[in-house]
Amino acid sequence: MAFSSQICEWYHQHKRDLPWRNTKHAYPIWLSEVMLQQTRVKQALPYFTKFLKRFPKVCDLAHAKEDEVLKMWQGLGYYSRGRNLHKAAQKICFELHGEFPNSFEGLKKLPGIGEYTASAIASFAYQTPLAVVDGNVYRVLARYLGISTPINSPEGEKIFKEKANELLNKKLPDLHNQAIMEFGALHCTPKKPKCLFCPLQESCVAFQLNKVNQLPVKLKKTKVKNLYQHYFIFETESQKTLLNHRNFEGIWKNLYVFPVLEYFNKPRLEEVKTDFENKFDLRVKMERFEKKPKQHLLSHRKIQAYFWQVKLSSKEFDRIQKENNYQLTNFHKVKEFAVPVLIQNFIDAFLSGN
Repeated sequence: MAFSSQICEWYHQHKRDLPWRNTKHAYPIWLSEVMLQQTRVKQALPYFTKFLKRFPKVCDLAHAKEDEVLKMWQGLGYYSRGRNLHKAAQKICFELHGEFPNSFEGLKKLPGIGEYTASAIASFAYQTPLAVVDGNVYRVLARYLGISTPINSPEGEKIFKEKANELLNKKLPDLHNQAIMEFGALHCTPKKPKCLFCPLQESCVAFQLNKVNQLPVKLKKTKVKNLYQHYFIFETESQKTLLNHRNFEGIWKNLYVFPVLEYFNKPRLEEVKTDFENKFDLRVKMERFEKKPKQHLLSHRKIQAYFWQVKLSSKEFDRIQKENNYQLTNFHKVKEFAVPVLIQNFIDAFLSGN
């Protein structure tokens, strides 16, 4: 138990004062864990505060409209988390009478909750003796135990899960799990870890063998592919425009964007204009707002977006809206919709110039 006691002692001295650590209630713990998936603490913190203020109880979140939830989620990315958050809240409120499942198995049945999140909630809210294994824990264990098996391989996931549970302080699982994750986040960091001041130095295999910078081992990620987007800002004299609801699978599901043409290979401008004419049955003048594309990086896509200004008569504008079932709105109200950050940034720039 030396590992756990050393980690916990370090934690008591160096831990950050974070609001989700000051409660044993499952709702705020669950909310924080979902937000912290692939998001840094500093970025997630204001969203956590905002969500709890607007939705102090899980049923408040359940009764909200998905559009409002996604609008509040805007800027956190990975919007499927926001959609699943809403679905899980509805399941808890409407099917489980507002009571969170208090077991690992029950928690896993909620939308968007996998093994890690279920283990975290069970450990932090109910003191269930389950190890929580995130990226920080992988790194600490890989170095401390000298494990060179790739952390993102099936074999590696099995090994690290077993080792994490072997080292777990089963009497204080919540404290132990918080401590090892915080230790990885602040002390045993990916670059420039504080090895010279480490309480685990004498028993750390990587430090003793001078392999700290070689561990953990990770298989190469899937190559990020380009996605070329051409957005069309339809305008009328009455300052109206059109939005498309992406109610289909893929990036930005259920968010609103301007009408768009998408390409996986960079198209020639003549191709874009021809596709535009064929899609909308229009022969009108189109002008790009900027020659250079706006770039936006996702986990598996590098988006290069162009924005086109298309001025239409009221008759053509109405036809385009009805044929495509687009959402009609005023330019100044676009910001009220749940839109990707890419679109939000364009709108901010557009309105500031008008």
